[in-house]
Amino acid sequence: MANQRAKLTWTEDQIPVSDRFDDPYYSLQNGLEETRHVFLAGNDLPARFVPGFRIAELGFGTGLNMLTVWSEWERSGQTTPLSFTSFEAFPMALEDMDRALQAFPELSPWSERFLAAWNGKTCDLDTLHLEVIEGDARQTLSCWTGSANAWFLDGFSPAKNPELWEADLMQQVADHTATGGTAATYTAAGFVRRGLEEAGFAVTRCSGYGRKRHMTQAVKA
Repeated sequence: MANQRAKLTWTEDQIPVSDRFDDPYYSLQNGLEETRHVFLAGNDLPARFVPGFRIAELGFGTGLNMLTVWSEWERSGQTTPLSFTSFEAFPMALEDMDRALQAFPELSPWSERFLAAWNGKTCDLDTLHLEVIEGDARQTLSCWTGSANAWFLDGFSPAKNPELWEADLMQQVADHTATGGTAATYTAAGFVRRGLEEAGFAVTRCSGYGRKRHMTQAVKA
């Protein structure tokens, strides 16, 4: 599975939709603003940025989340590399990633540098250390030796991709979270929140982005 590429269909508005999960890669309303609301504000970023800060993610997709937080990392004046690790079962082809990111010209100073340096697994730039670990996160996360200060839980809809939200995986997320670390996700599905709580997070349901009434924030004690 680690070598399978994402298969896409493009909407009339040039938004990529996963054929496997029948779900768009980002909000149909405004993907960039959704990322800022859910993953940045949901993890209290950039206020928590310090040298050595580490972010981990379930579901790399187009790279939009990474680019959004990296842009804020640089804008905040950080000069050391942001460490970003993402777990992705079905990586997107470079040309599809490039096409998708053209929808966000505000991020072009970062997307252009990223795409030029991206080798499909890592990207090392002065202010970014990115690693994308291919394969089923239910197997690969347990082998990861890192610990994140913040998690972006961004798998496809729990109704369509429940495997990426199951309790055992939420426990692995908690096990790879620093004390006081956080997690955020666009979903407020009950079984996801319960899984995070059982894993040791204090969970809060809060206002979602756009048409999504609620989202989830979590803090590890």
